[in-house]
Amino acid sequence: MVQRREPTARQMRLGVELRRLREAAGLNAVEAARLLGLNRVQISQIESGATGVSEQRLRRLASHYACTDEKFVNALVAMATDRTRGWWEEYRGQLPTSFLDLAEVEHHAAFLRDVAILYVPGRLQTEDYARAVFSSRLPELTQDELELRVRHRLTRQQVVIPHVVVIHEAALRIRVSDRAATRAQLARLLELSEADHITLRVIPFDLDGFARASSTMTYAGGPLPRLDTVVRDAPHGSVFIDSESQLNTYRTSFRRVEAVSLDPAQSRDFIHKLAKEL
Repeated sequence: MVQRREPTARQMRLGVELRRLREAAGLNAVEAARLLGLNRVQISQIESGATGVSEQRLRRLASHYACTDEKFVNALVAMATDRTRGWWEEYRGQLPTSFLDLAEVEHHAAFLRDVAILYVPGRLQTEDYARAVFSSRLPELTQDELELRVRHRLTRQQVVIPHVVVIHEAALRIRVSDRAATRAQLARLLELSEADHITLRVIPFDLDGFARASSTMTYAGGPLPRLDTVVRDAPHGSVFIDSESQLNTYRTSFRRVEAVSLDPAQSRDFIHKLAKEL
Protein backbone atom coordinates (compact mmCIF):
# COMPACT_ATOMS: atom_id res chain seq x y z
CA MET A 1 0.00 0.00 0.00
CA VAL A 2 1.42 3.35 -1.07
CA GLN A 3 1.27 5.98 1.65
CA ARG A 4 -0.25 9.30 0.67
CA ARG A 5 1.62 12.47 1.50
CA GLU A 6 -1.53 14.51 2.04
CA PRO A 7 -4.90 12.69 2.23
CA THR A 8 -7.92 14.63 1.04
CA ALA A 9 -10.96 15.26 3.24
CA ARG A 10 -12.85 12.59 1.27
CA GLN A 11 -10.09 10.02 1.82
CA MET A 12 -9.94 10.84 5.51
CA ARG A 13 -13.73 10.57 5.76
CA LEU A 14 -13.59 7.05 4.32
CA GLY A 15 -11.04 6.13 7.00
CA VAL A 16 -13.18 7.66 9.73
CA GLU A 17 -16.20 5.63 8.63
CA LEU A 18 -14.16 2.41 8.62
CA ARG A 19 -12.89 3.19 12.12
CA ARG A 20 -16.43 3.81 13.31
CA LEU A 21 -17.52 0.45 11.89
CA ARG A 22 -14.61 -1.28 13.61
CA GLU A 23 -15.34 0.37 16.95
CA ALA A 24 -19.05 -0.47 16.66
CA ALA A 25 -18.02 -4.09 16.16
CA GLY A 26 -15.98 -3.96 19.39
CA LEU A 27 -12.66 -4.69 17.67
CA ASN A 28 -9.34 -2.94 18.18
CA ALA A 29 -6.89 -2.18 15.37
CA VAL A 30 -4.78 -5.28 16.07
CA GLU A 31 -7.80 -7.59 15.84
CA ALA A 32 -8.99 -5.91 12.64
CA ALA A 33 -5.53 -6.23 11.10
CA ARG A 34 -5.43 -9.96 11.78
CA LEU A 35 -8.70 -10.44 9.91
CA LEU A 36 -7.03 -9.12 6.75
CA GLY A 37 -3.55 -10.49 7.35
CA LEU A 38 -2.20 -6.99 7.94
CA ASN A 39 -0.55 -5.32 10.89
CA ARG A 40 -1.90 -2.63 13.23
CA VAL A 41 0.06 0.14 11.52
CA GLN A 42 -1.50 -0.68 8.15
CA ILE A 43 -5.02 -0.57 9.62
CA SER A 44 -4.21 2.75 11.28
CA GLN A 45 -2.97 4.12 7.97
CA ILE A 46 -6.18 3.05 6.23
CA GLU A 47 -8.29 4.63 8.98
CA SER A 48 -6.36 7.89 8.79
CA GLY A 49 -6.66 8.07 5.01
CA ALA A 50 -2.90 7.82 4.66
CA THR A 51 -3.24 4.73 2.46
CA GLY A 52 -6.04 3.48 0.26
CA VAL A 53 -8.06 0.29 0.55
CA SER A 54 -9.23 -1.95 -2.27
CA GLU A 55 -12.87 -2.82 -2.84
CA GLN A 56 -12.16 -6.44 -1.89
CA ARG A 57 -10.53 -5.52 1.43
CA LEU A 58 -13.20 -2.95 2.23
CA ARG A 59 -16.00 -5.46 1.68
CA ARG A 60 -14.14 -8.02 3.80
CA LEU A 61 -13.79 -5.48 6.58
CA ALA A 62 -17.48 -4.59 6.37
CA SER A 63 -18.35 -8.28 6.59
CA HIS A 64 -16.08 -8.81 9.60
CA TYR A 65 -17.59 -5.74 11.22
CA ALA A 66 -21.08 -7.19 10.66
CA CYS A 67 -22.19 -4.17 8.63
CA THR A 68 -25.30 -5.29 6.74
CA ASP A 69 -26.17 -1.90 5.24
CA GLU A 70 -25.45 -2.70 1.60
CA LYS A 71 -26.12 0.86 0.36
CA PHE A 72 -23.68 2.24 2.91
CA VAL A 73 -20.98 -0.29 2.01
CA ASN A 74 -21.47 0.45 -1.69
CA ALA A 75 -21.11 4.17 -0.97
CA LEU A 76 -17.85 3.50 0.88
CA VAL A 77 -16.61 1.39 -2.03
CA ALA A 78 -17.37 4.28 -4.39
CA MET A 79 -15.31 6.57 -2.16
CA ALA A 80 -12.45 4.07 -2.00
CA THR A 81 -12.28 3.40 -5.74
CA ASP A 82 -12.92 6.93 -7.01
CA ARG A 83 -9.94 8.11 -9.06
CA THR A 84 -11.32 11.54 -9.96
CA ARG A 85 -8.65 14.15 -10.40
CA GLY A 86 -10.75 17.26 -10.07
CA TRP A 87 -10.06 20.77 -11.29
CA TRP A 88 -9.04 21.75 -7.75
CA GLU A 89 -5.88 19.63 -7.99
CA GLU A 90 -4.21 22.34 -10.06
CA TYR A 91 -4.18 24.45 -6.88
CA ARG A 92 -2.43 21.82 -4.75
CA GLY A 93 0.68 23.33 -3.24
CA GLN A 94 -0.58 26.83 -4.04
CA LEU A 95 -3.63 27.14 -1.77
CA PRO A 96 -4.31 25.79 1.73
CA THR A 97 -5.61 22.22 1.68
CA SER A 98 -8.99 23.29 3.06
CA PHE A 99 -9.73 25.14 -0.22
CA LEU A 100 -9.18 21.94 -2.19
CA ASP A 101 -11.13 19.83 0.29
CA LEU A 102 -14.12 22.17 0.11
CA ALA A 103 -14.16 22.00 -3.69
CA GLU A 104 -13.95 18.21 -3.53
CA VAL A 105 -16.83 17.98 -1.03
CA GLU A 106 -18.98 20.22 -3.23
CA HIS A 107 -18.10 18.21 -6.35
CA HIS A 108 -19.37 14.98 -4.78
CA ALA A 109 -22.33 16.47 -2.89
CA ALA A 110 -25.90 15.50 -3.74
CA PHE A 111 -27.11 18.93 -2.60
CA LEU A 112 -25.95 22.00 -0.68
CA ARG A 113 -27.63 24.08 2.01
CA ASP A 114 -26.15 27.35 3.20
CA VAL A 115 -26.96 29.63 6.11
CA ALA A 116 -25.14 32.94 5.70
CA ILE A 117 -25.14 35.73 8.28
CA LEU A 118 -22.34 38.19 7.51
CA TYR A 119 -21.20 37.39 3.97
CA VAL A 120 -22.81 36.21 0.77
CA PRO A 121 -21.83 32.53 0.33
CA GLY A 122 -18.75 32.01 -1.83
CA ARG A 123 -20.60 30.13 -4.56
CA LEU A 124 -22.88 33.16 -5.08
CA GLN A 125 -20.28 35.93 -4.94
CA THR A 126 -19.33 38.22 -7.79
CA GLU A 127 -15.67 38.55 -8.65
CA ASP A 128 -15.46 42.03 -7.09
CA TYR A 129 -17.18 40.85 -3.92
CA ALA A 130 -14.86 37.84 -3.59
CA ARG A 131 -11.80 40.00 -4.17
CA ALA A 132 -12.95 42.44 -1.48
CA VAL A 133 -13.48 39.61 1.01
CA PHE A 134 -10.04 38.14 0.43
CA SER A 135 -8.43 41.60 0.43
CA SER A 136 -9.62 42.13 3.99
CA ARG A 137 -7.78 39.05 5.23
CA LEU A 138 -5.03 39.37 7.85
CA PRO A 139 -2.17 38.86 7.41
CA GLU A 140 -2.53 40.46 4.01
CA LEU A 141 -2.22 38.33 0.90
CA THR A 142 0.16 38.98 -1.94
CA GLN A 143 -1.46 39.88 -5.24
CA ASP A 144 -0.76 36.38 -6.60
CA GLU A 145 -2.27 34.74 -3.52
CA LEU A 146 -5.31 36.98 -3.78
CA GLU A 147 -5.91 36.20 -7.43
CA LEU A 148 -5.50 32.46 -6.86
CA ARG A 149 -8.21 32.53 -4.20
CA VAL A 150 -10.56 34.57 -6.33
CA ARG A 151 -10.07 32.28 -9.34
CA HIS A 152 -10.62 29.19 -7.20
CA ARG A 153 -13.84 30.64 -5.77
CA LEU A 154 -15.22 31.54 -9.18
CA THR A 155 -14.42 28.08 -10.54
CA ARG A 156 -16.35 26.49 -7.67
CA GLN A 157 -19.44 28.24 -8.97
CA GLN A 158 -19.37 26.21 -12.18
CA VAL A 159 -20.54 23.08 -10.32
CA VAL A 160 -24.33 22.99 -10.80
CA ILE A 161 -25.99 21.31 -7.84
CA PRO A 162 -29.30 21.73 -5.96
CA HIS A 163 -28.52 24.56 -3.57
CA VAL A 164 -30.73 26.15 -0.91
CA VAL A 165 -29.36 29.39 0.53
CA VAL A 166 -30.79 31.15 3.58
CA ILE A 167 -29.12 34.53 3.88
CA HIS A 168 -29.56 37.12 6.62
CA GLU A 169 -30.29 40.74 5.79
CA ALA A 170 -27.00 41.66 7.47
CA ALA A 171 -25.06 39.87 4.73
CA LEU A 172 -27.03 41.75 2.10
CA ARG A 173 -26.42 45.15 3.66
CA ILE A 174 -22.77 44.87 4.71
CA ARG A 175 -20.62 46.57 2.09
CA VAL A 176 -17.46 44.52 1.78
CA SER A 177 -16.42 46.97 -0.93
CA ASP A 178 -18.13 50.07 -2.29
CA ARG A 179 -21.73 50.87 -3.18
CA ALA A 180 -21.34 49.80 -6.81
CA ALA A 181 -19.93 46.39 -5.86
CA THR A 182 -22.76 45.86 -3.38
CA ARG A 183 -25.36 46.78 -5.99
CA ALA A 184 -23.75 44.38 -8.47
CA GLN A 185 -23.75 41.61 -5.85
CA LEU A 186 -27.45 42.09 -5.15
CA ALA A 187 -28.14 42.00 -8.89
CA ARG A 188 -26.20 38.74 -9.10
CA LEU A 189 -28.29 37.25 -6.29
CA LEU A 190 -31.48 38.23 -8.08
CA GLU A 191 -30.19 36.58 -11.24
CA LEU A 192 -29.20 33.39 -9.42
CA SER A 193 -32.51 33.24 -7.58
CA GLU A 194 -34.17 32.52 -10.93
CA ALA A 195 -31.91 29.52 -11.62
CA ASP A 196 -33.58 26.11 -11.42
CA HIS A 197 -30.94 24.68 -9.08
CA ILE A 198 -30.88 27.55 -6.57
CA THR A 199 -33.45 28.43 -3.91
CA LEU A 200 -32.71 31.73 -2.20
CA ARG A 201 -34.44 32.79 1.00
CA VAL A 202 -33.87 35.88 3.15
CA ILE A 203 -34.06 36.41 6.91
CA PRO A 204 -34.96 40.07 7.55
CA PHE A 205 -33.87 42.05 10.58
CA ASP A 206 -37.54 42.59 11.35
CA LEU A 207 -38.03 39.13 12.80
CA ASP A 208 -39.00 38.64 16.43
CA GLY A 209 -37.26 36.06 18.57
CA PHE A 210 -34.57 35.06 16.10
CA ALA A 211 -31.69 33.78 18.23
CA ARG A 212 -29.97 31.61 15.63
CA ALA A 213 -27.93 34.26 13.86
CA SER A 214 -24.63 32.50 14.65
CA SER A 215 -25.56 29.37 12.71
CA THR A 216 -23.47 30.10 9.61
CA MET A 217 -22.75 26.83 7.82
CA THR A 218 -22.59 24.90 4.58
CA TYR A 219 -24.36 21.55 4.67
CA ALA A 220 -23.30 19.13 1.94
CA GLY A 221 -25.48 16.11 1.31
CA GLY A 222 -23.76 12.78 0.78
CA PRO A 223 -24.99 9.72 -1.11
CA LEU A 224 -26.63 8.72 2.19
CA PRO A 225 -27.55 10.93 5.17
CA ARG A 226 -24.88 9.34 7.36
CA LEU A 227 -22.28 10.53 4.84
CA ASP A 228 -23.39 14.17 4.92
CA THR A 229 -20.83 16.84 5.85
CA VAL A 230 -21.09 20.25 7.51
CA VAL A 231 -18.46 22.86 6.67
CA ARG A 232 -17.83 25.72 9.07
CA ASP A 233 -15.44 28.62 8.55
CA ALA A 234 -12.59 28.96 11.02
CA PRO A 235 -9.74 31.52 11.31
CA HIS A 236 -7.26 29.20 9.60
CA GLY A 237 -9.50 27.42 7.10
CA SER A 238 -12.62 25.29 6.89
CA VAL A 239 -13.64 22.78 9.55
CA PHE A 240 -15.39 19.60 8.36
CA ILE A 241 -17.97 18.06 10.70
CA ASP A 242 -19.31 14.55 10.19
CA SER A 243 -20.37 13.00 13.52
CA GLU A 244 -23.97 11.80 13.44
CA SER A 245 -24.98 13.72 16.55
CA GLN A 246 -23.65 17.01 15.17
CA LEU A 247 -25.12 16.37 11.73
CA ASN A 248 -28.53 15.93 13.38
CA THR A 249 -28.05 19.21 15.23
CA TYR A 250 -27.23 21.08 12.03
CA ARG A 251 -30.11 19.46 10.16
CA THR A 252 -32.48 20.68 12.85
CA SER A 253 -30.86 24.11 12.88
CA PHE A 254 -31.26 24.49 9.12
CA ARG A 255 -34.91 23.42 9.20
CA ARG A 256 -35.66 26.00 11.88
CA VAL A 257 -33.82 28.81 10.12
CA GLU A 258 -35.44 27.97 6.78
CA ALA A 259 -38.89 27.86 8.39
CA VAL A 260 -38.71 31.48 9.58
CA SER A 261 -37.18 32.87 6.37
CA LEU A 262 -39.10 34.62 3.63
CA ASP A 263 -40.25 32.43 0.77
CA PRO A 264 -38.35 32.70 -2.55
CA ALA A 265 -40.72 35.22 -4.12
CA GLN A 266 -40.75 37.42 -1.03
CA SER A 267 -36.97 37.13 -0.84
CA ARG A 268 -36.53 38.35 -4.42
CA ASP A 269 -38.79 41.32 -3.67
CA PHE A 270 -36.77 42.04 -0.52
CA ILE A 271 -33.43 42.00 -2.36
CA HIS A 272 -34.83 44.13 -5.16
CA LYS A 273 -35.98 46.69 -2.60
CA LEU A 274 -32.53 46.78 -0.99
CA ALA A 275 -30.90 47.28 -4.37
CA LYS A 276 -33.16 50.25 -5.12
CA GLU A 277 -32.10 51.86 -1.84
CA LEU A 278 -28.42 51.93 -2.87
